[in-house]
Amino acid sequence: MDIKTEIKTLIEKNSICLFMKGTPEAPQCGFSMAVSNILKHLNVNFKGVNVLENEKIRQGIKEYSDWPTIPQLYVSGEFIGGCDIIKEMFEKGELKELLQKKSLI
Repeated sequence: MDIKTEIKTLIEKNSICLFMKGTPEAPQCGFSMAVSNILKHLNVNFKGVNVLENEKIRQGIKEYSDWPTIPQLYVSGEFIGGCDIIKEMFEKGELKELLQKKSLI
């Protein structure tokens, strides 16, 4: 399976998928920790994919989304954004609204 297919499968199999550095339990960068903590605060189940464990996924996700940074959040197969976008959406209540619309909260 090529890396693009592997990434697509991860995104499709998990309603909320966070490509991050480290794991939700032990984030290895502040931006990944911030997004992970927001999702925990909203009390949603999400799949954390540690890009540090696989260089192909680390590079592949950037190409897949055409977004240069990690973390990257996908909800119901749709790319939502990175840390700044997620923080802003959370502060405005938009992230909770989106997750409610998708019946994930």
